[in-house]
Amino acid sequence: MMKKFYNIVFLLLLLAGCGKEEAPAPQEKQEMPEKPAPVLNLKKSSFGELKAWKNDKTEEIYHAFELNCRVINKIKTPFIGNAEVKIPTVDYQKVCREFSKVKPQNLKTFIENNFVPYLVTYNNSSEGKFTSYYEAEIKASYEKSDKYNVPVHGKPADLVEFNPKDFDPSLPSKRLLGRVQNQKLVPYYTREEIVSRGVNAPVILWGDSYVDIYIMQIQGSALADLDDGSKVRISFADTNGRPFKGIGSILLNNGVLKPGQASMGQIKKLLKQNPQIADKYLNENQRYVFHRLSGAEGPIGAMGLPLSAGRSLAVDKTFIPLGSLLWLETTGPNGEKIEKLVAAQDIGGAIKGAVRGDYFWGSGGDDVLELAGKMNSKGRYFILLPKDTEIKNGD
Repeated sequence: MMKKFYNIVFLLLLLAGCGKEEAPAPQEKQEMPEKPAPVLNLKKSSFGELKAWKNDKTEEIYHAFELNCRVINKIKTPFIGNAEVKIPTVDYQKVCREFSKVKPQNLKTFIENNFVPYLVTYNNSSEGKFTSYYEAEIKASYEKSDKYNVPVHGKPADLVEFNPKDFDPSLPSKRLLGRVQNQKLVPYYTREEIVSRGVNAPVILWGDSYVDIYIMQIQGSALADLDDGSKVRISFADTNGRPFKGIGSILLNNGVLKPGQASMGQIKKLLKQNPQIADKYLNENQRYVFHRLSGAEGPIGAMGLPLSAGRSLAVDKTFIPLGSLLWLETTGPNGEKIEKLVAAQDIGGAIKGAVRGDYFWGSGGDDVLELAGKMNSKGRYFILLPKDTEIKNGD
């Protein structure tokens, strides 16, 4: 009887085992293929492929090129800047030595004999975005008063610059800005903190409009009409190192503006007529720009040189070395063609990308602001490299 009982139990266990699904064998984890890294390439071209090259008044860029060479002749590093496009310093200095013998009216022939144009492409595309900027005008005074009560700050005494690569060669080279607090380096104050609490920085001028000063900070420089009838140029000194956010996108994201209404002229008018909007939204741009007084002939760009109206371009120096010449093909705010030789002489917080440029329109009031603020065009550019330069494209 006991044996029969064990046989029944065994049979039940066997049947139960047959009805149970086996756990699936663990599958090998499939690795997703890595996306190829973005690649910058230079395609060799000729001056005949540059639209309107023969019609360009290249003598207009003579002075900008002359200023570039003064800086390039002092460079001691193997390449001009740390850009992905590598231009050997010795190659460019050789061209600059020859340029010193050239007259403005002969500049085009000189360029054709000493440079080769290369179309800049990124991920097999030569198309990029081109905007423009200008030198603003503000009304200001050296003395604070009821009318002039908005500070134009110089560089703060407690602003500290830090590069991780200086401490560890394996770390990326990046310029960071901060301040020391309790023996620790921390990010510098935001725009909101600076505006509401003040900052340990000199006041170089007093303006009559925070909106005008805000726009001056976006543009980087301004020409100040002083209350005594004189004029003085205000140049870029530094920033608080915080991220930049464009006022147009801030107002669009908050529903204050509708798409198509975000020109700088319209924005300036809106903010001046509605100060409560300015108070509420301007601080979303954490970036704050500090300035200095300058006796320069024009607004100072990132190379420390005065910019030339219609001939200077702000670029992303990660890709394009400052000091280089570029042939620009794009359109202006009213659809007019812009096809001319320009100099990479400046940078900008919003200028990011291998094919990205900010065209310097010039100096002026709201009329120039309207033109500069409206430009948002597609285009391309060619970088002009000395004939001796060897090109190594990305794979």
